[in-house]
Amino acid sequence: MNPPVVVTIAGTDSSGGAGIAADLATFAALGVHGACVVAAVTAQDTTGVRAIHAVPLAVVAAQLDAVLEDLDPVAVKTGMLGSPEVVRLVAERCAGRILVVDPVIVATSGAVLADAAVVRAYREHLLPVATVSTPNEDEFVALGMPDQPGVIVTRGGAIATTNDHGTGCTHSSALAALLALGASLPVAVEGAAAYVSQQLDLGKTWTLGRGRGPVAHIQGEQR
Repeated sequence: MNPPVVVTIAGTDSSGGAGIAADLATFAALGVHGACVVAAVTAQDTTGVRAIHAVPLAVVAAQLDAVLEDLDPVAVKTGMLGSPEVVRLVAERCAGRILVVDPVIVATSGAVLADAAVVRAYREHLLPVATVSTPNEDEFVALGMPDQPGVIVTRGGAIATTNDHGTGCTHSSALAALLALGASLPVAVEGAAAYVSQQLDLGKTWTLGRGRGPVAHIQGEQR
């Protein structure tokens, strides 16, 4: 049987710890086929974000159309979207599918990754059509603490580690993958949290980079 297809619409991470790199690695680990739409290109490392380039709307739309028309993904996961126009595009094209929205607005490091227009587009267009949204605590506040059903506020601290770069991306990708595989939302939420905890534990002794190292995206010993 074919694996279900899940597409990530997100930004790149040159350090390989977060963004599309984390999404595709997580999809593969959990047994779904990952497709990707690049909405932003970032220059970042374990110490922070150095530069962000938003991909033009027409190029994002062309990528998204190619995936939707040919692969017909079961689920869509969003990360950094780069502009309010792209947020609205995703809301229009992906409503009706399993849609996991990770509203990348404020990085764990505190870096602001989206302006007020993007935040407003999330509130007005994307969150209302999302199956589930996974803001961190700062993002939840920035979004005005929305009361839509299916908003899961992600918090760190489950595993004692400084290697947590990409935790949010990994969690939302795992959630999308498990939903695509047919899990109910409560079961998928529990499974995604367990997967992230497993990967954080696996990489907690790594010394990659000069800042907060990446979540492990390799296969460790199965528990």
